[in-house]
Amino acid sequence: MNYYLHAALRHSCRSALRPHTIIAKTQYLRVPSRISLRSTRGYSTGSGPSTSSSSSQQNASRAQYAARKQELYARRNRSLLMYTSAVIVMGIGVTYAAVPLYRMFCAATGFAGTPKVGMGKYEAERLVPVEDAGRIKVHFNADTSDALPWTFTPQQKFVSVLPGETSLAFYKARNDSKQDVIGIATYNVTPDRIAPYFSKVECFCFEEQKLLAGEEVDMPLLFFIDKDVLEDPACRNLDDVVLSYTFFNTAKRTRTPRAGRFGCGCPSFSGIR
Repeated sequence: MNYYLHAALRHSCRSALRPHTIIAKTQYLRVPSRISLRSTRGYSTGSGPSTSSSSSQQNASRAQYAARKQELYARRNRSLLMYTSAVIVMGIGVTYAAVPLYRMFCAATGFAGTPKVGMGKYEAERLVPVEDAGRIKVHFNADTSDALPWTFTPQQKFVSVLPGETSLAFYKARNDSKQDVIGIATYNVTPDRIAPYFSKVECFCFEEQKLLAGEEVDMPLLFFIDKDVLEDPACRNLDDVVLSYTFFNTAKRTRTPRAGRFGCGCPSFSGIR
């Protein structure tokens, strides 16, 4: 009897407590989900203004950085343009000055077979022939460029001179065109080792020469071979020298008056043989 009564009371207690347990469990399970949803909503709504302000600051900083970078590139481009322009201008100036500077250097040093010009450093007693020295035969050559309508020839094939002796030679030039033409002559002497001792006192190659249409003139050349050539071991047993001239067209066909036919106040030697 007691056993049955005790079992019935236990069963009734269990049935009475079971709904409360289920409800408690359900509430316990639902509360975290509600709390997490509320916390998520609260976080998203609370952090919205700060996110937008930070993004605007980032955009502003990026814009400032881009502006500074563009300004830096603009400065570099301006500097590069200035340097490039300066190099181009310098190159053009050097190009125009290269030819006269090279001719001056060659005339002063005898470089590349260019005879020395002038007699500033040569005293009168140095222009005395060395009688006991061997004579040197100087051959003359003449050429013209294809753009120059001239006939240019030497009036003598060669002359024999002593070291220290001055000699006079002539070239003949004729303008075969129907227009006035201005030409300029370049020169060199071979072999190259005698060039430092081959000096010119007067020469038609010192300045530009203008010939009228159909005009023919004689062009003089006064030169000497310095007697220091006898002391140069490289010039021993040197008997033959070739002096070559080449005339080029300067493309200046203006009718300007001539100060001198052969430059340096040299008169015209037309008709002299």
